[in-house]
Amino acid sequence: MTPVVQLLLLPLLFSIALAKDLEEKKGPFENTVLDVPEGTPVPYPIHQFQVSHPEVNNFRLSGEGNENIRISKDGWLYLEKPLDWSQDNHYIIRVEALTDEEVVEGPIYVTINVLDINNNAPYFNQSDYTATVRENSAAGVPFTRVFALDQDDPETPNSHLSYSLVSQIPNRIGILFQINPNTGEISTTEEGQRLLKAREAFKYGRGEDQSVDALKTKFDEFCPGHATPYEANPFFTCVERAEIRRWSVNPLEDPDYTLFVRVQDLGGASETALSGNTRVHIVVEQNLWVNPGPISIKEHLAKEYPLTIAKVQSNDLDAIYSLLQKERELPLRFPFQITVDGEIQLTEQLDREVKDRYILVVLAKDDNDREVDPPMEIIVLVQDINDNAPLCENDESVFEVQEDEPIGSLIGQLVAHDDDEAGTLNSQLTYTIESQDPPNTSNMLSIDTSSGRIQTLRLLQRKDQHVYKFNVRVNDLDFSTVCKVTVKVIDVNNEMPLFEKNDYGNHTLAEDTPVGHTVLTIRATDADDPDSGSSQIQFHITAGNNDDVFAVETDSNGVGHLVIANPLDFESSPTYNLRIDARNPEPLAKGLEYGVESTAFISVSVTDVDENPEFSLDILHVTVPENTTKGSVLLTVEATDPEGKEIGFKLDGDTQGWLEIDAATGEIKTKEKLDREALETFEITVTAFEKENPEKFSERVVHVRLLDVNDNVPTLMEAQAFICVKTPEPVILKAQDTDSAPFSQPFTFTLAHGKKSPNWDLRRIDDTTAKLTLKKAPTEDKTFLLPINIKDNAGLGVTQSFEVRVCNCTELGYCYVAPDARSFKLGMGATIGILAGTLGFCVLFFILVIKRINKGNKKKKTLTEEEEGNAMM
Repeated sequence: MTPVVQLLLLPLLFSIALAKDLEEKKGPFENTVLDVPEGTPVPYPIHQFQVSHPEVNNFRLSGEGNENIRISKDGWLYLEKPLDWSQDNHYIIRVEALTDEEVVEGPIYVTINVLDINNNAPYFNQSDYTATVRENSAAGVPFTRVFALDQDDPETPNSHLSYSLVSQIPNRIGILFQINPNTGEISTTEEGQRLLKAREAFKYGRGEDQSVDALKTKFDEFCPGHATPYEANPFFTCVERAEIRRWSVNPLEDPDYTLFVRVQDLGGASETALSGNTRVHIVVEQNLWVNPGPISIKEHLAKEYPLTIAKVQSNDLDAIYSLLQKERELPLRFPFQITVDGEIQLTEQLDREVKDRYILVVLAKDDNDREVDPPMEIIVLVQDINDNAPLCENDESVFEVQEDEPIGSLIGQLVAHDDDEAGTLNSQLTYTIESQDPPNTSNMLSIDTSSGRIQTLRLLQRKDQHVYKFNVRVNDLDFSTVCKVTVKVIDVNNEMPLFEKNDYGNHTLAEDTPVGHTVLTIRATDADDPDSGSSQIQFHITAGNNDDVFAVETDSNGVGHLVIANPLDFESSPTYNLRIDARNPEPLAKGLEYGVESTAFISVSVTDVDENPEFSLDILHVTVPENTTKGSVLLTVEATDPEGKEIGFKLDGDTQGWLEIDAATGEIKTKEKLDREALETFEITVTAFEKENPEKFSERVVHVRLLDVNDNVPTLMEAQAFICVKTPEPVILKAQDTDSAPFSQPFTFTLAHGKKSPNWDLRRIDDTTAKLTLKKAPTEDKTFLLPINIKDNAGLGVTQSFEVRVCNCTELGYCYVAPDARSFKLGMGATIGILAGTLGFCVLFFILVIKRINKGNKKKKTLTEEEEGNAMM
């Protein structure tokens, strides 16, 4: 298609689109709601009414917006002036269809909602803001805020504002500030928390005047002995100018930082967003609230107390200081106090061995007990001094060494300690042998001066000396103590233990012999030196002890007791052939080995005892659904007789009669229907017994738990109610379901027909109750049968009838029939009842009459016979 043809077709296409748009704006003559964007050009048709009356020739408008909205004679509603959302966001107009001046249709009401368009840029409530921030202010904590407005619809994105930081001047050390995009709150960044610094200045304490005279005094303290007059001293005049400038600093004229802040509507997320800008001028204040810690103080410091150890100063010169201890130790000891000027004082000497550090919490508050600065934690470290002498771990340290140990062998290590701080010279110990007994053996043993390790310098012979005693002096920098050491030379283990006999024969035990029973006593001897590791004897069962049934208890002096450590079991092990070895804790001398003389043998025979049957499991649990079918196997209990005898099973404790047990197999089955609502958990006792000897039996308790199934529907707890017409209170329906969760509550209540009733309203109150409300009272007393469907949480339910009698009531709430409402006209039921009663009465009367006639005839016949007899006589 050529451009010329396209140009010729444009008017046609526009006409078609306009016709389609106008066609969509037609509608019937009824109440209507129209949405019209603000600023829509005029004149602009927004709706046409289609009337049904054939003679309508005009329309009339009234109500809001008469000056902006018009209607034509053919029913077109159009704008005469552009709408402005900020002036009015909706109009309600009244429209009437006329034939000449007579209203033939209507009135109807048209609501015109003016839709906001984003035609208002956001703006700040100030073109310049000023703020102060203290150096080292916590990152993320706001110290000022900017605020912007937007005249667009607050319920639309058109007025959703977003704040951003455009630039920071100066920015040579990094971006020190940040802004919350939603609230406009300005705070420092983490970098700003570290790097923000106030202008250099003197510090002024409580009661000090910030004046030139006070500045001269501080200058004299800082630069003592100067002879140049203040006015001629360039250093003083420089400081004076800086201080005066700081005292009267104006953020607008002399800021430390200037921030350029932008606000955008549409959340700042659109290229078409409108924006506004402002500046924030910031002055950095000096932060006087500076932590002086950590503070180090020597313990037992000989000074006059109280002793000032640090000073704090609040940014509020009138602040009231208080001091707390962060730790809560018992007994509480807190030797610190603070003065009104912020001086932290130590009230007594410290002892590092009692407490090596304190954490002080300083609070600064105003007269109203409000914090003017955040709590400050100051750490006080207690420095150690050498005030503790070394201590020996034992009054006497005793070591043993075998004779002929190689030179340099370790005998032991002398242990001493010092309560001064570890890792310092105050607790560094040295060890020196001071004297020995016998005195001529100084070259037999040595001690390491730093560790206290004792080693041999010669081969030690027991025949030469049994015991060596010596004193070791232990020193720190200033103190020393003497520790006593004894070294015993013990005999080489060149003798082996000997049993009194190597075969202790056969012993018989019943298998029910209790654990701990002593089977026999065994003995062995050793010819090595007594009371040494070489002569001590330990007994070990090295063979035949299946399942560790036996153990040997000994006192290491050659006497052992063979005892039963675990229950005997004839069926698993009827005999035990035990081997017991006698051994020394010290190794044998080189070239020696233990022989048969250090080994003994014992045979133990176990006799059988008729034992009770044994279950395979000690604890039996079974969990089954309550709808388990009749005859199902719930559990098979297993038991055996140790002697292999035939056993049987029986079941007790089933109070409901639901279960039975197969006496031969132990299968527990259902014989009746289970019902969780009747009994959720119960216990039964299963007995396994020997058939030949029922006195031999074992019992196990079986715990049965029934799982709920949805076999019950919610039911109404009451099926009828009445409502007084005078005071129609809602009826509370309450339902119950004997199932458990999740097959019970919460319930849903609905009228069974599924549609809204014109007379009744049914709403749920909580999980189990609903409220039935009469919306429209009947014209006469009436009883309603309402079909109400109640379903449980799983959707199971049935329709139930609920009878509601609606009537006039007395003050006590009883229904009554008004006198003028009485009538002698009977209903069909009453009529049938009366007819039936009448008919019954007639039948009864007829039967009585017949009986009375028969009785009379019989009596008459009897008299006649008597008369005939008399005549014959």
